[in-house]
Amino acid sequence: MVPPTEKRPLVAVLGASGFLGAAVTAELTRLPVRLRLVSRERRLPVPTAEVRLADLTAPQAVREALDGADAVIHLAAHLSDERSWRAPGSESEQLSTGLLDTLVRSVRGRPPIVVFASTVQASAPPGLPRNDYVRQKIAAEELLAEATRDGAVRGIALRPATIYGRTPLTGSTGRGVVAAMARKAFADEPITMWHDGTVERDLVHVTDTARAFVAAMQAPEALSGGQWLVGTGRPAQLGEVFRTLADLVAARTGRPPVPVVTVPPPDWADATDFGDVNADPSPFAAATGWRPLVRLTDGLSGVLDALAP
Repeated sequence: MVPPTEKRPLVAVLGASGFLGAAVTAELTRLPVRLRLVSRERRLPVPTAEVRLADLTAPQAVREALDGADAVIHLAAHLSDERSWRAPGSESEQLSTGLLDTLVRSVRGRPPIVVFASTVQASAPPGLPRNDYVRQKIAAEELLAEATRDGAVRGIALRPATIYGRTPLTGSTGRGVVAAMARKAFADEPITMWHDGTVERDLVHVTDTARAFVAAMQAPEALSGGQWLVGTGRPAQLGEVFRTLADLVAARTGRPPVPVVTVPPPDWADATDFGDVNADPSPFAAATGWRPLVRLTDGLSGVLDALAP
């Protein structure tokens, strides 16, 4: 039996209108929950949800967004601009660690479930270089773990691999490397990479990632206090991914595939751009039953369908 609306748990999604946020929202609409969608300036087409446009850098706005929430999915970050993937200065993207601190301090009553979006790069062995973005994610994970130990929240940090795809509700393809290179191919420009193409990334589709956040929210007993990798466990060489993109675009345009070429890295590239990434999801899958469903070729085709002129 579906519980009456007023007795359904309230789930607040912070950063609901973003690339991942819209996909998480689409998954949550399938559940018997009340939704509060919190974003800075954009509304999603979910008429049954409560929508709040708020500046989450303001503590009062955070407290109001969290009021009465049984679960919080924290996807919000402070974005200084709308630059595309790895543009000069994009390291100015700042995680609102202060938002998480305000969240913890604002809790009243039963500790809510808090599922936080971290990054796979937080799993790199100690001693490897970390940029500001990764250091801030790790600091937020530590804050959440401490709050969980103190009983203030039931915190879960997910570390997604490279997210790509076409998100439901908005049709966005995000600002990541797959969408950026697909746009190059449609513009009949060479696809560029800063290495020989053997660098590996675990590409996990945005809808699979969204399902992981919902699965985590539903398994606090198994996951609280931990950090969990979310990926396919099947990393792909970026050179092969880019050549596949070039071939798929060529099939749509009737032009020859654009070349995939190596170019010198810019001065602002860092070590994370040249290391392999593998996000083994087996511990998370064992705890939740989640598994990735979208095949890479299908996901790439979905991106191209969204971006085709």
